[in-house]
Amino acid sequence: MRSIRTLTLATLTALAFAPAAFAQDTTTDDTASGKHFAVVGGVSLLQPKNDPIDGVRKVDGGPAPTVSFSYYINDNWAVELWGAADKFDHRVRGTDGARLGTVEQQPIALSGQYHFGQADNVFRPFVGVGYYESNFSNEDLASDVGHIGLETAKGAIGTVGVDMNINSTWFARADARYMHSRPELTVNGDKTGDKAKLDPWTVGFGIGARF
Repeated sequence: MRSIRTLTLATLTALAFAPAAFAQDTTTDDTASGKHFAVVGGVSLLQPKNDPIDGVRKVDGGPAPTVSFSYYINDNWAVELWGAADKFDHRVRGTDGARLGTVEQQPIALSGQYHFGQADNVFRPFVGVGYYESNFSNEDLASDVGHIGLETAKGAIGTVGVDMNINSTWFARADARYMHSRPELTVNGDKTGDKAKLDPWTVGFGIGARF
């Protein structure tokens, strides 16, 4: 149900932006060049890798709304703050496929990006690299030794994506992000030394505006 509500929220947000997004510029000299700020709202699907730790076969992926704010130093170089506006929900499954429980996480990242081509090109690919942290919460995992938790994951994040300019203000975005995620497991708050190799990918779509 939560995934359905998340997707519904993202759809309604996109529809609210759509009329303005697809409106044409009334001036012929308007340009995206020289605009220093951009904001993007959308939805992303986060999927951790399989076999992250002994006894766990899979951590199911899930969607969440995301938002990013960028400052463009010039038309090509930008600094982006990106994060999940809500938590990603994950179901944890054992090696036999049985459900072991659930966990939530909410990442945030700061990255430097390079956007290729001219500011007014219809398609503008970009790449980025930076640092992220992802907080885990509401761990509800089956255990006979006590409460199992996950420390905050932190490390490098890489981004590839493309913007499609609708006009000088509005654009659509598709991106993929990889996070090097190795949070340490805890039992009743004590560190165990074991790390979960989650290393998730996200695939996202959104609508943005620059000003």
